[in-house]
Amino acid sequence: MTTTLTQTIARLLFLPALMVALATLVKGYADTGDGFTAAVIAALAVLLQVVAFGEREVARHLPLHRAPLVAFAGLALSLAVTFAPVLRGRPIMTHAPEVGAAVVHLGTLELLTAVLFDLGVFLLVFGFAISTIGLVARARTGRLP
Repeated sequence: MTTTLTQTIARLLFLPALMVALATLVKGYADTGDGFTAAVIAALAVLLQVVAFGEREVARHLPLHRAPLVAFAGLALSLAVTFAPVLRGRPIMTHAPEVGAAVVHLGTLELLTAVLFDLGVFLLVFGFAISTIGLVARARTGRLP
């Protein structure tokens, strides 16, 4: 059983935690993104909601049942970015644009294929973590599929 204080704090921390995850995804520790850490931060934000409100209540507001699909999409995106250069005769993980070439900017964010790779890692880790959280929550309440 959780208290009203716990639920209030969980509500107040949810969006700021997601903003920190987004900032980490985009800029990481220095200049490139960090999809793994961003996914862990976002998954912890969802876990806090599940602990405070219960899995059923959170599932009513967030599409937790889509987490395996999110993980699969992240894996597919990461693999596509990793192996796409092979189709052009380049080594795997060769990022575009080339060094010295013009880079497209979205504000201060440079749009490189590394950003797509980090997004794929984010989706993979976040989807897996949310699937695991849901599985453990359902097992604890005896509602396994």
